Amino acid sequence: MQTYFNIRYEFDRDAVHKAIGDRLLRPGSDYISVADGVILDTANRVPEYLEVVNSGMFAICDSSYVPLYIRLIHGKKYSQYCGSEIFRDIVSSRRYRMIFLGTQQPVLDALKTNLTAMNPDVAGMTFAELPFRAVEDFDYPAIARMIEQDGADIVWVALGAPKQEYFMHRLRPHLSHGVMIAVGAAFKFYSGLAERRAPEWMVRAHMEFLFRIAQDPRKQLRRCSNIVTSLPRLLFNELRNR
Repeated sequence: MQTYFNIRYEFDRDAVHKAIGDRLLRPGSDYISVADGVILDTANRVPEYLEVVNSGMFAICDSSYVPLYIRLIHGKKYSQYCGSEIFRDIVSSRRYRMIFLGTQQPVLDALKTNLTAMNPDVAGMTFAELPFRAVEDFDYPAIARMIEQDGADIVWVALGAPKQEYFMHRLRPHLSHGVMIAVGAAFKFYSGLAERRAPEWMVRAHMEFLFRIAQDPRKQLRRCSNIVTSLPRLLFNELRNR
């Protein structure tokens, strides 16, 4: 793991999957954040949220720009590992029992159909809609009981940032087993009903944010404006602390 822009990242994909397997062998639960530009910006503006992100196992890098900044400032070469990719890799591996929490039931139903084609074991797994409420108002003991009765190893959480990271942080003390991973829009991507991920050429060209803006201008432009505003300070501080 390495700390850049105040976030504890794990960039090595093999190390990510080994850490998940090793954690599941020990009692207790933990979580992984998927840190995109929104999480990077919010965590560096809200100390409480930064502590939540860094209190898990680590964050994986869901931003194509962070590796570019690290290469320019530190001369080290890393690559992005986004939420939709770790989601695909773990689901298709057929190594774990999983439970899928969040978003609306029609999206969950379509997601289950599509993931079953990728991994037939998914047909017998639980897809549970969570009620729309403030993060402090969830019944965490009841949610933990549902997960433990299910026997899930991997708990996928899709509530959107920063809510999903606070959710995992609050749920962790109630779980005796499992690794939670917050994957944001991955449920929508793989359901085929809502948002789609940008074409591969846009991802390689670091233009995925333009595709996201076109799909949801109001939401994404607000997020982009926050990131652009905070970016000069983040870059300056990282350069100073090099």
